[in-house]
Amino acid sequence: MKSSVFHEWMKSLPQLSRVQRIHLLEAVNLSINQDEIASSLEENNVPQCNRCGGSHYDRWGKQAGLQRYRCRDCQHTYTVLSGTPLARLRHKDRWLQYSKALIQGLTVRAAATECGVHKNTSFRWRHRFLMLPSRLKPRLLQGIVEADETYFPLSFKGSRHLPRPVHRRGHALRKKGTGQDQVPVLVLRNRQGVTADFKLLVANTKSIEPVLSAVLAPDVMLCSDGAAAYRLATAHLGLSHCAVNLSQGIRVRGAYHVQNVNAYDSRLKNWMTRFHGVATKYLESYLGWRRWLDRAGQNITAKSGIEQAIGKNILFNY
Repeated sequence: MKSSVFHEWMKSLPQLSRVQRIHLLEAVNLSINQDEIASSLEENNVPQCNRCGGSHYDRWGKQAGLQRYRCRDCQHTYTVLSGTPLARLRHKDRWLQYSKALIQGLTVRAAATECGVHKNTSFRWRHRFLMLPSRLKPRLLQGIVEADETYFPLSFKGSRHLPRPVHRRGHALRKKGTGQDQVPVLVLRNRQGVTADFKLLVANTKSIEPVLSAVLAPDVMLCSDGAAAYRLATAHLGLSHCAVNLSQGIRVRGAYHVQNVNAYDSRLKNWMTRFHGVATKYLESYLGWRRWLDRAGQNITAKSGIEQAIGKNILFNY
């Protein structure tokens, strides 16, 4: 807009009604939010072509408020969101607000109300934002590592075709602890607070051993309860292992215990209760969500939430 036109437009502002001024403020705030998100995504970010990986590019106009680029090698056009889980999502002006909703742990409907979007949009955004954090796990755990398995009810929430008869809402599980109605999750956590969790089909040596082999350092000390699966798996892998017999009241053996991982399991279960049951097919997304919140701690911001969703400026290095 030309400066002369802008000054003429400013002179007409006193003629606006109160409702018109409110609408004007909302439009300006939405525009500011969108500009803030665009600048955050493009700041200190060298864009690479998501097709060929080339880093030689030309600026090629704008697309949905973001700078568009054209690759000199393959002539493909792209933005900083191309090839990321947030590509082609609309309403960028509300992403900061939705990121705050994730940090607060709001439900799908509460987040939809907070951001002024439909609940289906809120659900779709949730799993797009959590796609990368759910895959972000430590490559190697060192030092003293505590292991424990926790269980979540097997849930087909949202599914139309069930492999079993329909249950009434809130039905009691036929068997507590380790039954067919429960999904085991192996949680590994070291003394520095680095956590890895894995959804298993069954909590036995055959399922646990490949996980321990992939994640644990050769000189690690694994602490667990008295379950035979850990004893056999560590023996096969040649790892040091200290078992704490909780059934006999032995909770600590010198520096070795499982209180750290048990406390994390408790926080995880309490945090999950707000969702009134999580579908098993989405369980790993929620586990990654909780790992992200736990690891980021006080450093987490709405802006960093968006950066995490596209794989930029990871708050913690695994």
